Amino acid sequence: MKKILLIAILLSISSLYADSNTTKTQDTNITKKDTTKSNLTQKQVEEQMKLEEKYAKEQKFYQGKNYDLKSKEVNEKSLEKLPAIEPDYDFDITDVYRDDI
Repeated sequence: MKKILLIAILLSISSLYADSNTTKTQDTNITKKDTTKSNLTQKQVEEQMKLEEKYAKEQKFYQGKNYDLKSKEVNEKSLEKLPAIEPDYDFDITDVYRDDI
């Protein structure tokens, strides 16, 4: 999760560094590109941060530290009272492939 955010930041830094190496004659065109690229990278960083928050929330849920599930545990002694269900081995698959039914 943090790796994704780090990659997005590194990509934005590398794109800004590559744009800074251009010549002065192209500066007017580059400034327009820089603003759009910086806006796009900012938007991507914000999206990644939202995903990080979502993953952090999910991770907190999956760890289950704040949840008390003892009331939902099954009493193993009560399972002994349930009858065993035997499988029905009399299934004939030929009826499945018949066209005249």
